[in-house]
Amino acid sequence: MNKMLVAIFTSESAAYDGLSALNDLHKDRDITLYATAVIVKGASGTFSAKQVSGEGAIGVALGLLTGTLVGLLAGSVGVAARASAGGLVELVLNLAKIGIGIDFLDEVLRALTPGKAAVLAEVQEAWIIPVNKKLGELGGVVFRRQRSEVFEDQMVRETAAADAELKQLKEELAQANVANKAAVQKEIDNVRQKLEAMQTQVEARQEQARSEVDAKIVALRKQMEQASYWQEAKVEKHHAEAKDDYEARSAKLKVVKQLIKETL
Repeated sequence: MNKMLVAIFTSESAAYDGLSALNDLHKDRDITLYATAVIVKGASGTFSAKQVSGEGAIGVALGLLTGTLVGLLAGSVGVAARASAGGLVELVLNLAKIGIGIDFLDEVLRALTPGKAAVLAEVQEAWIIPVNKKLGELGGVVFRRQRSEVFEDQMVRETAAADAELKQLKEELAQANVANKAAVQKEIDNVRQKLEAMQTQVEARQEQARSEVDAKIVALRKQMEQASYWQEAKVEKHHAEAKDDYEARSAKLKVVKQLIKETL
């Protein structure tokens, strides 16, 4: 399954050993490694992002996660306390695009104390044992979350809510007196603008999802090269999971687009 993985190590050198171990698992076809990064938090609380791999569409999600972590690394309190009111909204939106919850980020930030380093990776893995064993032997503590359709589910809910609100406002407009009609019409226009903005978001998300899955398929094909017979089965499973994930996201986005079209 497609997952975001973060492994915390006691030193920078151990983190690079962990990254090397993940690359070995990729070569052995136990996992498919799409993008990686290393974050180091110094003893004084300073931090830096290093060794980032996965450019273009295939690295967008991990890039968002890396940037979000770097932006919140100061201090030792929880995620919500670190973000400003406006920043928290942006944070939740970014996490929805990545497909993980704020609880995952909070767990990682609490574990990444001064002097430690983290390996971040987007991986396709059928079993957790290979990664846990390899990284555990190096002293790594692994956090992972399956990437889910958080953004897509949110769009479905928000579109349905806007549709219901618009229907109610239209009923109110039909019954409103002359003095109130202008106010109701203004609310209708606001909901329509919101739906049009959501339509733009959905179209951008569709394009991003298509570019991402295309890039992942290219990576999977490269991994298939020179694979042994038993290794091919692992990569083929990862390929099927990547396509299924894209199709699930795409189906929900199509529902949203159709509902917005009907509503408008």
